[in-house]
Amino acid sequence: MTEYYPRDMAESARSALENMPVVVVTGMRQTGKTTFLCSQPEISDRDYVSFDDFAQLEAAKSDPEGFIRRDKPLTIDEAHKCPEVFNAIKREVDRKRIPGRFLLTGSANFSILKNFTESLAGRSIYLALHPFNRRELNQQTVREPFLKTFFHDQDMDLPGGFGPILPEEVARGSMPTVGLGQVKDPVIWFKGYEQTYLERDVRDLSRVSDLTALRTLLRLTCLRTGQLLSLSHLGRDAKLNATTTSRYLSLFEASFLINRIQPYLGNKSSRLIKSPKFYLNDSGLASYMAGLDLSSSILDDPLYGAMFETYVAQNLLSILSARWPQASLYFWSIQGRYEVDFVIEAGRTCMALEIKSAARWQEKDLTGLKTFLSGTSHCKAGILCYNGKDAVRLGPKLWALPVSLVLS
Repeated sequence: MTEYYPRDMAESARSALENMPVVVVTGMRQTGKTTFLCSQPEISDRDYVSFDDFAQLEAAKSDPEGFIRRDKPLTIDEAHKCPEVFNAIKREVDRKRIPGRFLLTGSANFSILKNFTESLAGRSIYLALHPFNRRELNQQTVREPFLKTFFHDQDMDLPGGFGPILPEEVARGSMPTVGLGQVKDPVIWFKGYEQTYLERDVRDLSRVSDLTALRTLLRLTCLRTGQLLSLSHLGRDAKLNATTTSRYLSLFEASFLINRIQPYLGNKSSRLIKSPKFYLNDSGLASYMAGLDLSSSILDDPLYGAMFETYVAQNLLSILSARWPQASLYFWSIQGRYEVDFVIEAGRTCMALEIKSAARWQEKDLTGLKTFLSGTSHCKAGILCYNGKDAVRLGPKLWALPVSLVLS
């Protein structure tokens, strides 16, 4: 039996179930939602059904009200496959509001499903399960995330002993099956994932007449991970009009394949970039779809820097979503001059992160952080996250820290 790796989201799920009658766990396919439901101690003692089971699905469709009435709290896996059950859940919650009564999961964003008409507003809360982050893979979820601790206490003792993130970690990504080394050839697994996503998931979400065009757009999106989103450029290269490009990108978002990160506008500059950036939700999938050779080192590939940044982004999004939901992730850029890869904002203060895939850094790598700090008085810290080993304080509000420490 495969060892279970506890997820960072466990505490958020437990707290949500203590307060809300409906908790919805979403996320891209194959991020471990079913394993989480069945193995995480805090939530495993519930009635469990899956709508991947045809008999269960037919029973729910024929009698939704009767199906959901149980003596124990009910967990429904792949709930989006039976839209009829949502109306029944809404009526049942309105009849008797009990915290933790329903725990639902699905690989699609329920709000865009054609037949889903009830938002369950005021009755539900949504939680996203991302691919594994490094804390989970290293089984460190008992500890509070370093970033959260450092945000509140920059005078804390900085731990040592953190090694670099290896290129193969970036190329492999963090999808559980691949991240845990359960397949010999990740390329074969990613190929199957691409086929399943395009031929099954997308068609479940929306009627797409041209899967070839959709696949082309998906590959172009992977090649541009970490860049500013330009619908016109993407559409032109994929030979799609703006409306279709926008609709397909919305499908990618709805199925949690990509994340948009908005620009941080809490800075005084008048030339701030206002277009969002986007990232693939897994660097391994992005590397495969972009055509990188996963069987050898990708360190020398021109796209490696973007894939490394994507790897950091997916970890940050996972950590913030699971353990620090009060914080939001942004980027900052002054057109043609200065930029900072990520800005974490919590309350009225923020922290800036610049990402470098190299094991060494130079003074010029600090330019964006120093510019941001000089124009953002409420910024607590600027951190150059580099792929080395030593944690160094460089001056007031300025540090150079190993990426592996920042993501711990």
